[in-house]
Amino acid sequence: MKKTHYFIAIPIASEVKKQISQWRDGIVSHFPFRSWVHEEDYHITLAFLGYVPPAKLDAICKTMTQVAKHHAPFSLSLSEIHTFGNRTAPRILWQGVEKEEKLFALQRDVYTACIDIGFSLDKRPFTPHITIARKWQGNEEFRLDALKQKSRVTATFSVHEMVLYQTHLERTPKYEARALFPLF
Repeated sequence: MKKTHYFIAIPIASEVKKQISQWRDGIVSHFPFRSWVHEEDYHITLAFLGYVPPAKLDAICKTMTQVAKHHAPFSLSLSEIHTFGNRTAPRILWQGVEKEEKLFALQRDVYTACIDIGFSLDKRPFTPHITIARKWQGNEEFRLDALKQKSRVTATFSVHEMVLYQTHLERTPKYEARALFPLF
């Protein structure tokens, strides 16, 4: 049996996904990344869990339901485009969001709860983002300043839930919502 990965994330509003996708369609031929994320897979990861034994899924769901009850809905606004990795050959192209303390508080609580139920999580500082593309494959160096000269997406959306996603690498889109946790 093939092991699958799970993560907890903030879903992106449909209309914002559409705007990012349209922006992506306008740049894809000028910026050769190996893969572009499917519109339906846009999200902001709060905690990447990796492989989860089936017996532990119930504990995650119960715990995330409790975490969600301590957080009210809030809004996020898109910000600048950024990259992770080598500046001239990035591994990730991403859409940022404006700093929102409610998002950081939610992520801290999700992270702590996941650690408490036995997950080993990434220790890097939380950088909220929406992955758009992966692995620069251009013959020339990537230039973020050239990309920033293109028009960008500006949007604000409401965050009213967290989602437990399951990854299916063989599918497109590849993320399946397995459980929803409404914010109160």
